[in-house]
Amino acid sequence: MNTYEEKTIKRETIFEGKIISLHVDEVKLPNGNTSTREIVEHPGAVAVIAITDEDKMIMVEQFRKPLEHLLIEIPAGKLEKGEDPIECAKRELGEETGYTCEQIEHVTSFYTSPGFSDELLHIFLAKGLKKNSHLHLDDDEFVNLLEVSYEEVQQLIKEQKIYDAKSIYAVQYWQLIKTMER
Repeated sequence: MNTYEEKTIKRETIFEGKIISLHVDEVKLPNGNTSTREIVEHPGAVAVIAITDEDKMIMVEQFRKPLEHLLIEIPAGKLEKGEDPIECAKRELGEETGYTCEQIEHVTSFYTSPGFSDELLHIFLAKGLKKNSHLHLDDDEFVNLLEVSYEEVQQLIKEQKIYDAKSIYAVQYWQLIKTMER
């Protein structure tokens, strides 16, 4: 056994929903003691850094119930079972923004909250954007489409309107791209 590995002794499923499952695991710790871990299983997600030819970032404003307020975020969505992340990224970009892209490339993937969840988020960069259609939102999804300049994004961060990790990461990546283009 790895020095720090925790071996699962027992698993109790507390909840299974459309998006997540919640389990409570009893684990054996490296020192021989036992403890419990609350674990959220998530199928994974994608997010898209979409930059227009006019050097604006495509973002969506939506109400986030867990936070009880509006957030401005990069387009993102949940992976369907067995779905290729790049195909999911193209789908989510189209559904949430009405845009398609000529180029899309994987930037990075990271675990969003490894202390309690196995969600893996894949981030893509989309270029050569074309506005093709209206939004194709889920029945329970309501968003306001925004095209924001780099300066506007900085102000939205200061105002805590852009306040989630994936979108902050996207802005930092955009800044890196801009620096490298100089």
